[in-house]
Amino acid sequence: MSKSFKDLLAQVAECPMKKVAVACAQDDAVLEAVKAAKERHIADAILVGDEAKIRTIADVLKMNINEFEIINVVDPIEAARTAVKLVHDGKADMYMKGLIDTKSFLKSVLDKEVGLRTDKTLSHVCVFEIKGIDRLLFLSDVAFVPYPDLDTKAQIIKNTVEIAHACGIECPKVAPLAAVEVVNPKMPCTVEADELTKMNEEGKITGCIVDGPLSLDLAIEPEAAYHKGTTNRKIVGDADVLLFPDIHAGNITYKALVHTAECVNGNILTGTKAPVILTSRSDEFEVKVNSIALAAIVAETLSNLILIYKNGQLLLFNFCPLW
Repeated sequence: MSKSFKDLLAQVAECPMKKVAVACAQDDAVLEAVKAAKERHIADAILVGDEAKIRTIADVLKMNINEFEIINVVDPIEAARTAVKLVHDGKADMYMKGLIDTKSFLKSVLDKEVGLRTDKTLSHVCVFEIKGIDRLLFLSDVAFVPYPDLDTKAQIIKNTVEIAHACGIECPKVAPLAAVEVVNPKMPCTVEADELTKMNEEGKITGCIVDGPLSLDLAIEPEAAYHKGTTNRKIVGDADVLLFPDIHAGNITYKALVHTAECVNGNILTGTKAPVILTSRSDEFEVKVNSIALAAIVAETLSNLILIYKNGQLLLFNFCPLW
C-alpha cells in the first residue's frame, strides 16, 4: 500500500512504461514535467501541438526533444482532438492538458467520436500527502462537479475508490463530510451522507467502508474522535477518502492545503476510458509529475483487467495487481 508519493513513484517504476498524449504541448511547465516523467521511468510522451514552439521551448529547457514523438498540429482544437484520439485508439495510455483552455480540453474528452467518455459520471480526484498524516488522502470533488446530488455522490465515491484501489488501498474508508457528525434534516448534506452510508451497508456501494456524516476533524484526527466520544464509529480519524458536499467546500479545502500546509499532491480526472491529467498552469512542477505518476498507476491497473462474459454480463478481473 502506497502511503506517500515516494511509494507511488516506486510502484510505477516497476511497471512497463506508459505513454501520455499531450494536447498543445508547447508549454514549458508541461515539457519539463514530461521530461522528468521519462527520466524517472514513469511515462513516455507523444507531444501534439505547434512543433516549432515545442522545439524552441525544449531548447531553453536543454531538453533532448528528439527523444519524444512530435505531431505538428498548430490549431489548439485540432491538436486536442488529435491527442485524445491517440488514447481512444490505444496508441497512448493517458491524456494530458497542455497549453489549451480547460473548456476546449474537456470538450475533446467528451467528443462522441474520438473522446474518452463512458456512461460514468466524470469526477476529479486529488491525492494529497500531508506532513503529520501517515497515509495518502483522496479528496473529491474539488474541481469538476459543482453541486452533486445523492446519485452523483455515489458515483464520485465509486470513481475515487477505484483510484484508491489502484494505489494499493484494499478497502478505503470514505468519509462524506459535513459541518456536524449527526443527521440534521435542515442540513441536506448530512441526510445524503447518511443515505450513502446505508447504500454501502446494503451493498450498493462496494469495495470500501462509508461512514457519514462526519466533520473533517473526526475524519482525519483520531484524538478528536476520542475527545468527542465517537470512537464507536467505523471511521475514527482514519479516513482515506474525503467526499465533499459541494465544489465550494472541496476547492476551499484544496487551496487551503496547497497554500498553508506542508504537502504534495497529484490530480486526475476519473470516469473516463483512460486516465485524464487535468492540472492548472499555476500548479507546481512536482504536482504535474505526481499527476502523471498517478495516471500511470491507474492506466496499469486498467491494462491488467481481464474481460470475461458470463451469462451475458461483462465481468472485470484484475489478474496482476500492483500491490
